[in-house]
Amino acid sequence: MHTYQIVDQGKPLKQAAKALILLHGRGSTARDILSLADMFADDSFYIAAPQASRQSWYPYSFMEEEAQNEPWLTSAIETVKKLIEEIATHIPKDQIYLMGFSQGACLALETSARYATNYGGIVAFTGGLIGKTLDEKKYQGNFAETRVFIGTSDQDPHVPLVRSEQSKTLMEKMGANVTLKVYAGMAHTINQDEIDWVRKFIFKKI
Repeated sequence: MHTYQIVDQGKPLKQAAKALILLHGRGSTARDILSLADMFADDSFYIAAPQASRQSWYPYSFMEEEAQNEPWLTSAIETVKKLIEEIATHIPKDQIYLMGFSQGACLALETSARYATNYGGIVAFTGGLIGKTLDEKKYQGNFAETRVFIGTSDQDPHVPLVRSEQSKTLMEKMGANVTLKVYAGMAHTINQDEIDWVRKFIFKKI
């Protein structure tokens, strides 16, 4: 199970107007992914990144049967949900942004869809909703036109394009405004076009 470890920076929570939650990928750390914040968040943001135990949110592929990834998957979702609720005592959820890469991108999409509401924005750099097949009964709420960005490769070794497409369709049914950008031959990384798009359309920066 994950211990509740949060690394934060930026404006103190009680003084901030907005919040950005960053979710790291497998083998990475909260401190590593905090470096992404500089490209998106200004000095009005409280920035927080939870740390996964053993640097992994769940042990197997996100495309395995969910039972194979338990109890780690449920613990990961509960960690992110707890952080959202703690931040929401000071900042409204429509000013809370979720962003993740790879395993963290899957976790950002999965947690937000299980507890859909009007978030500030959701950014998944190479990810999709979790499970061997998608069970719509797991997902509750309405995104109320929350902007969601999913960026991925057409041949990513970890995230099949079809799952990103399925995630877009399901989240749109839940009221999200989803943009899926597919990059031919892109490695398992984040590219500049993704950064530029997210800055402009999610964070409203030129």
